[in-house]
Order: sequence, then structure tokens, then C-alpha cells
Amino acid sequence: MTARHNRMRFGWIVAMMTVMALIGAPHVQAASRIKDIVDIEGVRENQLVGYGLVVGLNGTGDSLTNSVFTRQSLEAMLERLGVNTRGSALRTANVAAVMVTANLPAFSTQGTRVDVTVSGLGDATSLQGGTLLVTPLLGANGEVFAVAQGPVAIGGFSAEGDAASVVRGVPTSGRIANGALVEREVPFDLANLQSLRLALRNPDFTTSRRIAQTINSFIGTDAALPIDPATVRLTLPADYAGNIVGLLTDIEQLRVEPDLTAKVVIDENSGIIVMGQSVRVSTVAVAQGNLTVTVAEAPQVSQPNPLAQGDTVVVPRTEVAVDDEAGNRLAIIEDGVSLAELIDGLNALGIGPRDLIAILQAIKAAGALQAEIEIM
Repeated sequence: MTARHNRMRFGWIVAMMTVMALIGAPHVQAASRIKDIVDIEGVRENQLVGYGLVVGLNGTGDSLTNSVFTRQSLEAMLERLGVNTRGSALRTANVAAVMVTANLPAFSTQGTRVDVTVSGLGDATSLQGGTLLVTPLLGANGEVFAVAQGPVAIGGFSAEGDAASVVRGVPTSGRIANGALVEREVPFDLANLQSLRLALRNPDFTTSRRIAQTINSFIGTDAALPIDPATVRLTLPADYAGNIVGLLTDIEQLRVEPDLTAKVVIDENSGIIVMGQSVRVSTVAVAQGNLTVTVAEAPQVSQPNPLAQGDTVVVPRTEVAVDDEAGNRLAIIEDGVSLAELIDGLNALGIGPRDLIAILQAIKAAGALQAEIEIM
């Protein structure tokens, strides 16, 4: 009897733990790692840009008569290599001027490689089979941080004949994997910092305060302080003296539930509507209807009998149909409904995205939509 009682008791405990896990699961899934919602001060990429030449094209390069900059660049390059072509009639179509772009990752050291993107600048039709010559990549300060060179790989192609042509993708843009060699490092001494700032990717007062509270609870001291909706200042605690990398490694795995602003984002060009989970609507009545008039012409031919006298004539026949959508009724959306209930209520009216945009704007104008509308 005692063993049976213990088994029953154990079963109840397991059942209660399962229910508690199910209840707590949505909250855990809603929380995000601090690593995914903030950026660390100084840990950032740097954009690089350069101008270069792609050679080895199969007659698909720039026409030197139209692309003057390609001609000048080609002549300058040949002169640096000891070939004088000034005043000569260059007619090659195997060279194209390109812009080369890349992102220099944070803490990249000399000798490491990064990917580059190559984009045509002139009237070249394809960069397929081309090779980028040595191209310095400059930062915003005008300094050279990397040098790019290598064969260009494109994702599109073009083919043409006398009467037809086919173009797939963008053949005048491509990439070079590991095509740039880092020559200069961006100086940033992270290890010796005593404090730094965490920048929220989606600024919010509540989220900023929650991040600071979560960090302080984990460390045990008031090391984090929310400065504004977008910034949390983090001071190096005594337990992590000289080990700011270890501190960042520990706190970036902590989970925080971000707070979202009630917002409705509308793209009128494509008819896309995105609503946040905090969107609420006060009690409002909504009706939607349009007057549609359809006029169809179906003329008929009237022809006399074979022995009768008369002419063949066309008799007009017009059909007019009027649809005033009288079957649509006024729908009431109750006070404080959730996002799912709002969508269900609007879908019950049988309306499309375009009409839904107009209805949401009308509800906002009536003061019943407790959210911000952003038109893209």
C-alpha cells in the first residue's frame, strides 16, 4: 500500500512538473540572448571600397570609345608596367572597369583574407571568366586596409544570337571568395578597457532596463547601468579584472525578453502588412463595401431567311450587372482584442490586403488603434 501510494505521489509530481514546463515554455522561447539584441562598442565591421580593372573577358568588356575611364585606367596600368600606349588606338573589349567593395571584420589581423564583391562600372555585358587585377581597398579615412585580386565568380550569365538573347541573374556583378588580403589593422584595445557600452539594436527603455537587471543579477554587483533606450554602460567588476573578454562571453549568453512597441508596418507598394504582438484595438465597428458596375457587350447577328428580302444586321445586346456588396455586414471588434483576434475579425469580412490597409488607417484615424502605423 505504501509503495502504491509513493508511485501515485511520484506520478502527480511528474504531471505537475510537465504542466509547469509547458506553461513556462513560451516565456523561454520569447526570451533572446543578449548577444542577439545588442552590439558591443568598438566591435564592428569597416566598409572598404576600391576601383580596379577586370581582364580576360571574352569580348564582353567595356567599349573603350564609350567608357573613357576604362581607357585611361588601362593606359595608366600599362605605363606602370613599362608599356607606352599613349596616342594608340586601343580597341580591346576584354577589359572592364569595376568597383570593388568589402567589409573588414572587427579585429582582423594582417595577412587574413576577406571576401570582396566586384561590380561593373562601364558598359560591359558580363564579367564571366575575368580576373581582377591588384586593387587597393580604402577605408573612410582614405587609408589602404586591404588589397584585392583574383578570378571573379558570377552567379548569372548572358547569351545571345542574331534574333534572341537570354540573360539570367546579373552577369556584371560577382564575388571573389577570400579575394582580399588585409594589410592594415584597425586599432582597438578591447582587453584594457575598464568600461564599455552595449548598444541595443532596437532601442527601448524597458529592454534596456531588463538587460541591466539581468547582468547585475548574474554578476552580483551593479556593473550595468541603463543610460538611455539605446545604451547600457557596463563597468568591469573586480571579479573580472583584466578579463573583459571573459565578462562579455558570460553575459552575452544571458536571456532577456525584449519589449516591443505596438506598431503596424504597411508597404503599400506590395500590400504587405506586419503587426506586432502588442497591437490592440478599442471597440470599433467596421464595414467594407464597394459598388461594382459591370457592362458587357454581346452583339448578335440578325440574318433574314434565304428567300426573304432584307439585310443582315448586327443587333446590339448589352448586359449590365451591379454589385453593391449588400451581403456584407457591419462587424464589431471588441475592446482590447489581441493581434490574432483582430486578424480573425478582419478576415471574417472577406477583404484583401489592399482593403485591409485602408481599414487599418481608418481605425487609426478614429483613435481606436492603439499602435503606431509606419508606411514604408
